[in-house]
Amino acid sequence: MGASRSSDPNQDGSDEQQKRSEIYTYEAPWHIYAMNWSVRRDKKYRLAIASLLEQYPNRVEIVQLDDSNGEIRSDPNLSFEHPYPPTKTIFIPDKECQKPDLLATSSDFLRVWSIAEDSSAVELKSVLNGNKNSEFCGPLTSFDWNEAEPKRIGTSSIDTTCTIWDIEREAVDTQLIAHDKEVYDIAWGGVGVFASVSADGSVRVFDLRDKEHSTIIYESSEPDTPLVRLGWNKQDPRYMATIIMDSAKVVVLDIRFPTLPVVELQRHQASVNAVAWAPHSSCHICTAGDDSQALIWDLSSMGQPVEGGLDPILAYTAGAEIEQLQWSSSQPDWVAIAFSTKLQILRPDLLRPLAAYRLATLSAFKVLVLCIFALRSCRLVSFMHLHVFWSRGAVVKDFGSYCMHKCSKCSFELFSIPQIQLDHNLYKYIMKVC
Repeated sequence: MGASRSSDPNQDGSDEQQKRSEIYTYEAPWHIYAMNWSVRRDKKYRLAIASLLEQYPNRVEIVQLDDSNGEIRSDPNLSFEHPYPPTKTIFIPDKECQKPDLLATSSDFLRVWSIAEDSSAVELKSVLNGNKNSEFCGPLTSFDWNEAEPKRIGTSSIDTTCTIWDIEREAVDTQLIAHDKEVYDIAWGGVGVFASVSADGSVRVFDLRDKEHSTIIYESSEPDTPLVRLGWNKQDPRYMATIIMDSAKVVVLDIRFPTLPVVELQRHQASVNAVAWAPHSSCHICTAGDDSQALIWDLSSMGQPVEGGLDPILAYTAGAEIEQLQWSSSQPDWVAIAFSTKLQILRPDLLRPLAAYRLATLSAFKVLVLCIFALRSCRLVSFMHLHVFWSRGAVVKDFGSYCMHKCSKCSFELFSIPQIQLDHNLYKYIMKVC
């Protein structure tokens, strides 16, 4: 289908700024659910997307961004039919291109697909069924590919099991009854360590050296409240994040201190659907949900009490509920989201600063007061500029963006208008009295 390129309207006009300000969009002929980045260094800007159709035949497409013209293209040779909607897609974690180019998908079975070296075709390499006693198995809810040991894939299933596969031998390494109810997600934390979340409301960690035992890291505060997604911090394996079903809250855990969350992220306005840790930073995480928001959080201060709760530092609003989110491990400057029939890839550093996210919810009077007080600490912006933007009815968006482009050296406070310093106590006083 089509691809489009949109640019930040506040760019300064330079070629470099224009290139940096682009958000790339691809529209598929069907609703997108599963989506993921390629990891190989020789396949930059390549992603796999999969359909969500209420029928047996579904589709998987491998799409590629041409960064010379800003178009995301689908190659008919790399589009193929898939039984049932895939619940997840992952390319082999092989940055250095030392292994065959593989793509795995999960639905009724775990399937591994081989991509030709010249990208001329995709062939089914193996269909892996973990049920030895039947040609059928419980539907797979998710899976994860072990980055430290790429021959291993772990799957989660509604039949309460987690299965560890050796894809080179196409055989089961281990199969565990992991939970009391359906297992909804699985994530590797190292060579032989993985965690899972379930409809029984628990996060459990397993070590393959001791298959008879698991450690319960967290349990939902309300009994039998399902946990549906799990993300393990690759840069700092002490931390993981989980999503509660039909909840706007994301729970961040420290495995050294089981049962109690380190912090709860509670700024989404509707159910959260996806979570992704930054592949290059131990303290940044992105969340997305039914409020059409993708929020990036800085968790460097999560061990300290924050009045009113932690706020995101960046925000992006999509055109519909965001169902999928992936942060590129080989190109950490880029995040991909999927909503409705659209795939978008964008740069995290080009999302709206927190100030715009927070100020957008304030009354016009509060915005005016905050802007006036901000003027006292910025010599490059005059009251005349504020008056012009105010008369256009666009103080938050235009005035804040204008300041970002005019002033690049002012100190940056999370609670201020972008790039204009506000005293914290003054800000709290204004918010209280206005």
